[in-house]
Amino acid sequence: MKHIFLAFITLLGFGGFAQTNPSFYTKQLQFPRVREAVKLKGKAVEDLLKSKGINTQKYDMYIRAFKKERVLEVWVKNQESAQYTLAKTYDFCATTGVLGPKRRSGDRQMPEGFYTVNAFNPQSEYILSFRVGYPNASDLKFADPVNPGDNIFIHGSCLTIGCIPVGDELINELYLFAIKAKNSGNDIPVHIFPTKLSDDNYNALKQEFSTNNDLIEFWSWLKPGYQYFETTHKLPKVTIASDGKYVVN
Repeated sequence: MKHIFLAFITLLGFGGFAQTNPSFYTKQLQFPRVREAVKLKGKAVEDLLKSKGINTQKYDMYIRAFKKERVLEVWVKNQESAQYTLAKTYDFCATTGVLGPKRRSGDRQMPEGFYTVNAFNPQSEYILSFRVGYPNASDLKFADPVNPGDNIFIHGSCLTIGCIPVGDELINELYLFAIKAKNSGNDIPVHIFPTKLSDDNYNALKQEFSTNNDLIEFWSWLKPGYQYFETTHKLPKVTIASDGKYVVN
């Protein structure tokens, strides 16, 4: 999906801005859509974080997305804590593709796997957006070597050919959660699953896709990461082996 990508995010300042070394959040506020998001949703975000006992100026954020259920979960924690708390769940307002990972540009697939947010776009053609780090080292082992695809965003609007849209109103809120968390200094993990990988759901996938051993094996790499967080509310430690396999330590 084509987006106007802004490279200023961590590298550039803004002409005419008097403050030395402005924060990431302050830089974002230079953009009219971000200021409008604060006007519309700033208090709601602050109030929700406070209701969860979260320091609104310094917290970590984690996103889980489930393609079959068409939901995206926002989890938050204070940085001194190990366990996350569910802050809010957002519905996808549109979807595309089928269950299974993204493997090439134009396949209309939402990716599946373990990622982090690696860019923010306050001037997106879809109101506001932030980018998921597809393709990662695992994807590149299996995806089309010439054109694996890229620019997978979580964004406004209700159009998608591989991204995760939550609609214009809700992206204002979700974007604020994300830029405030990014301002705290840590990455924002984004884990995308085919479905909630409980034992029952995983067994159902194995039955439904019984003729596709590669797909079932791929999902077996994702399941331990899902299960670890589901049980502990702590982030799993995920590495990528030389063969592209996800390994949960």
